[in-house]
Amino acid sequence: MPNPIESLTEEIVAFRDARDWRQFHNPKDLALALSIEAAELNELFLWKAHESVDASGVREELADVIIYALLIAHHYGLSVEEIVREKLEINAKRYPQELSRGSARKYDEL
Repeated sequence: MPNPIESLTEEIVAFRDARDWRQFHNPKDLALALSIEAAELNELFLWKAHESVDASGVREELADVIIYALLIAHHYGLSVEEIVREKLEINAKRYPQELSRGSARKYDEL
C-alpha cells in the first residue's frame, strides 16, 4: 500500500512540473512562501474569537502551508513520516507526561 503522504507529494510535484514552476521552487522561496501562507492563515484569526473564523478560509490557507512544507521536504529528500516521528520522540523526552500534562510551559521550564 503506497504511503498517502508520498502519493500526495508526488501529485503536488506533478502539478508543479506540468506548469514548469520548479525553477521558482528553490528552498529559500519555498520557505518564504510557506511563511507567507502561514501568515495568511494567522490573518484569518486576527482580532476574532477562534470560534468565529470561517473554516473554508482555514481549509484553503492550511492547504497552502502543507503544500509548501511537502515541497520543501521533497526538495531535501526527507520522509515526512520519518521526520515527524523523530520530532515526536524528541518532544516525548522534552515533555514527559507527568511534568507537562495540562501545562503550557516550555520544556526548559518544567
